[in-house]
Amino acid sequence: MQIKIQTTKKQEMIDLTNKIEEILKRSKIKNGLLNIYTPHSTAAIIINENHDPNICKDILSSLNKLIPERVWLHDRIDNNAAAHIKASILGPSENIPMIEGELQLGTWQSPMLVELDGPKERTIIITVTD
Repeated sequence: MQIKIQTTKKQEMIDLTNKIEEILKRSKIKNGLLNIYTPHSTAAIIINENHDPNICKDILSSLNKLIPERVWLHDRIDNNAAAHIKASILGPSENIPMIEGELQLGTWQSPMLVELDGPKERTIIITVTD
């Protein structure tokens, strides 16, 4: 199953929980593993806190401090090397176990799309296996 997400900012984190739970209900698989993957080299998938929106700002701020913009060789091509580096550190996918049709996430955890070079339309591929 694929979903499309239109990002609206250069960098942002978007909670995917509701969209993923809809897909999970349609799959009718009760126990197994759900994989979330994005086939983009300047975006990532992570699991992190969903309660305090400041944590998303803090994550992006930390990445920006660690990986500055406009100092990399790839910037000569399309000026987005920092986004590629950040995405490669975070990774393109996450796996979440399911038991009795419920995602096994911690109280404040949510799967999130991390946009690092937007705004863009991003594809998210969700695979559910039992």
